[in-house]
Amino acid sequence: MKLTHNQIQLVYFVLLAACFLPFMSPALALLIGIGLSLLGIKHQKMSGLTALVLQASIVLMGFGMNLTQVVAASKSGFEITAISVVATISLGLLLGKLFKVDHKISVLIAAGTAICGGSAIAALAPVIKARNFQISFSLIVIFILNALALLVFPLLGHFFHLSQESFGYWAAIAIHDTSSVVGAGASYGAKALEIATTVKLTRALWIIPVSIVFAMADRNGDKGKIKIPWFIGLFVLAIVFAHFVPTMHDTFGHLNWLGKRGMVVALLLIGSNISIAESKQAGARSFILGIVLWFAIATLSFLAIRNHLIG
Repeated sequence: MKLTHNQIQLVYFVLLAACFLPFMSPALALLIGIGLSLLGIKHQKMSGLTALVLQASIVLMGFGMNLTQVVAASKSGFEITAISVVATISLGLLLGKLFKVDHKISVLIAAGTAICGGSAIAALAPVIKARNFQISFSLIVIFILNALALLVFPLLGHFFHLSQESFGYWAAIAIHDTSSVVGAGASYGAKALEIATTVKLTRALWIIPVSIVFAMADRNGDKGKIKIPWFIGLFVLAIVFAHFVPTMHDTFGHLNWLGKRGMVVALLLIGSNISIAESKQAGARSFILGIVLWFAIATLSFLAIRNHLIG
């Protein structure tokens, strides 16, 4: 039986309210969201708020970050992300040619894997003048692998007895979207969450130089419009403000909690946006490219962490 609009609104209201309760973990929220998608229960207006909820949650979480530790993580994170971004995009383009995947799909999947998933794809798509089907295919590949990473990485981290610091770096480097990086870090521990979020956002800043490079490489016509992730700047301002106004410590704690719960909401909405029909149309080669590239960066970064080259 198909639900009415009012019934769908009620379902989403109940589930969104549950996201603010302790039992609702990031992974559980994602699984419930996927369940909604499989059942065909989708709230169009809510789905459109996913990016805003995600970005606002990250900014709010900045109020709970320690500035001194953030600076230290960012210094080491810059070198790590510089190497991983360049290596991942280069490998992605090479594999794209090897697997004979559409060039622009290869670029978008490589950027999504190297930088920050859907956000990187959304930023880079207009720069390389990607068509709708190329954007959709790339998002589907990254989205499915990203959802899988949220569930699998914490299990692997515990299996290999990774410390919270090591897991934080690994998640930040090897998981696509910021939402899943934060979700995986949060499920692993407070320290893992702090390092994962900070290094991941350092990695996300690479949207800007990578977009500029591809825009400059496009010699046919006008350069595309570059979308700059301004929420990262607000995140930094939140950290700095919390550091220099210690008298509002309790208030910042509440804002940080709201950000963490908001991230759970974002994951619920992200799961509900998955389209099984579109996933089947994405093409086997695109998925193979995404899987091989993801496995390569996850494995190499894991080995680097185990050999104390990172962290």
